[in-house]
Amino acid sequence: MEQRLVDEDLARVMEPVATANGLSNRYYTDRQCFEAEKERVFFDNWAAIGFAKDVPENGDAMPLTFLGQPLVVIRGRDGKLRVFQNICRHRGMILVREPGRIRGAIRCPYHSWCYDLDGALKATPHVGGPGHNTHAAIDRDALGLIEVRSHVWRDVVFVNISGDAPPFEEAHEKMLARWREFDRPLLHSGADSSFKLEVATNWKLAVENYCESYHLPWVHPGLNSYSRLEDHYHIEEPGAFSGQGTLVYRQLRGDENETFADAPGLGEKWDTAAEYIALYPNVLFGVHRDHSFAIILEPRDNASTVEHVEIYYHDESSTGPERAALRAKNTAQWRVVFEEDIFVVEGMQEGRNAVHFDGGRFSPAMDSPTHMFHHWIATQLAR
Repeated sequence: MEQRLVDEDLARVMEPVATANGLSNRYYTDRQCFEAEKERVFFDNWAAIGFAKDVPENGDAMPLTFLGQPLVVIRGRDGKLRVFQNICRHRGMILVREPGRIRGAIRCPYHSWCYDLDGALKATPHVGGPGHNTHAAIDRDALGLIEVRSHVWRDVVFVNISGDAPPFEEAHEKMLARWREFDRPLLHSGADSSFKLEVATNWKLAVENYCESYHLPWVHPGLNSYSRLEDHYHIEEPGAFSGQGTLVYRQLRGDENETFADAPGLGEKWDTAAEYIALYPNVLFGVHRDHSFAIILEPRDNASTVEHVEIYYHDESSTGPERAALRAKNTAQWRVVFEEDIFVVEGMQEGRNAVHFDGGRFSPAMDSPTHMFHHWIATQLAR
């Protein structure tokens, strides 16, 4: 009976926006729903786990835990970025505890099995008994580190843990095509362009809020003073992404009227436009003529999310010391905007404890990008 009710609930979400309900409370508060979401939404699709900038040099390693999965991102001797399960193939011991440079091999601290940076098992000391480092039953070629499918786009490291998703370039072909003009190296200046926010909300509410501009006049009055609600447009690609754009992007200026350099070769649209897109499931991207940003949403549990924010520039002149003050101003400005959203998403999370709330309704004129995200979540969970 419970499964039938859940299926009926999801069916209401998948109705057209004018008649649909939003996802019901259980998808924000119930642990079983969170576990199902982990498998079907995150592990079966291309989910974001970190940033390639954090492993810039060959040999750099970054361990992390993503929804309970111990992973390690490694830049190999060949310069290629790979993601592995961060466990020894012998007894499942965690291999890399701290980020940093691996000078030689990846050595298991338990029995000293050693792996190369490409995951190959290279040494198994005493595996055949004292002084015998091989054994017929231990096939090193078959016992390398377990690699997780990965892809880097706009410096974000994506993984497909189940291995069942289409190739990233196929799954997100339309997103890649939409921002093809921005296909150039992204430049990051370090700590002055990074921050994180810990938010007491379900990760989906952060996506839902980001998708729409409906809330701008009341939640972001400063932003709305020049990029008004009526200056925004919807961005929608069923099954992949949704968001909003503005026709009025105003470049930030410093005390001496200085600006960041534009990305070269952009079309006229980007003189005044900017776009903000949620790439399902958990990355929020923004692009502008002179800088971009990416926000990875890290779900900790049903009601806790960490927002990892990184800001990038399109020209080296924007990352040097002469633009340090302007970068600090830019980071502070975006932090204010994103912090303004916190009371909204935390308030909606509290509201999901109201027993008679049915998931809410959508404005067909204003909420269709948010409904599109709900629809995608429902299709993943109903499979």
